[in-house]
Amino acid sequence: MPTTIYRCADAEPELITSKTIALIGYGAQGQAHALNLRDSGCRVLIGQRAGGRGWQDAVRDGFEPLSVGTAAAQADVICLMVPDEHHGSVFEREIRPRMKPGAALLTCHGFSFHYGLVVPPAGSPRILVAPKGQGHMVRGEYQRGGGVPCLLAVGDEQDQGALRLGLAYAWALGGTRAGVITTTIAAETETDLFGEQAVLCGGLTQLILAGFDTLVRAGYQPELAYFECLHELKIIIDLLQVGGIAHMRDLISTTAEYGDVTCGPKVVDAHVRRNMERLLDSIRSGEFAREFLAECAAGHPTLTQARAATEGLEIERIGKGLRGMMPWLQPRG
Repeated sequence: MPTTIYRCADAEPELITSKTIALIGYGAQGQAHALNLRDSGCRVLIGQRAGGRGWQDAVRDGFEPLSVGTAAAQADVICLMVPDEHHGSVFEREIRPRMKPGAALLTCHGFSFHYGLVVPPAGSPRILVAPKGQGHMVRGEYQRGGGVPCLLAVGDEQDQGALRLGLAYAWALGGTRAGVITTTIAAETETDLFGEQAVLCGGLTQLILAGFDTLVRAGYQPELAYFECLHELKIIIDLLQVGGIAHMRDLISTTAEYGDVTCGPKVVDAHVRRNMERLLDSIRSGEFAREFLAECAAGHPTLTQARAATEGLEIERIGKGLRGMMPWLQPRG
């Protein structure tokens, strides 16, 4: 689909400020949405399990949280902010029986819409507003007078009313200050999952571990391997984020730049690219989603085993000691 970028002048704030919005879940993203929406003049309800951390955080922030069903029953816009794997059960058990006819259902990631975990009743639009930043960034940029770019999609691409409502919601988050990019629910979901698997999380952690292990097995000190294969990543990531690949290459040494352009393709070669294509195929077919939901239903055995194994890695032991030498890495205040 053609890309459209909306700005503040394109939004109709009254479309969202006139609505009652129920945020279901009060984690980092839910908290940021709730505070930004409230500061933008919206009426915000918090639906949250009683007694949990999210409930306490909402109270601390000046909200009076309600049960999920009570919040959903009053809302014109219901925003699912709980983890993806819980969307279906929470929606079917607590939201669907109580939601108003025509109430919009909104998420900040398209997983549950795309893979059919959440299918709202007829007349209730599906809206995706996905800020491209973590909750603390969504809140922090808003408070500074800026905003985080957002992706915007609706279940029915012909439904201009849903699109306008989603754009107004993005305005209330501060997203139109930076720009709101139109897409589809399928495209947002599939590219997000691919990025996590192939590059941002899966690919990156395996590259770090492979580099660290290669140096240590060759007899080099693990402290040196940690610095070169993990710690110094932030230098490169910061340069990439600020100015892109050419900017990064312009600021690193000539030696590093030559190694980048000549040796990088030897590591990430045609074989790796084929593996990436297979990952994308599993996302598009729904295979990954089915595997993930089965993992959740079984109590996370794969994740539990992986978490325990990670704690025992040499790179984790070495890193903990080295980070203790760098107090600037520790949270302040």
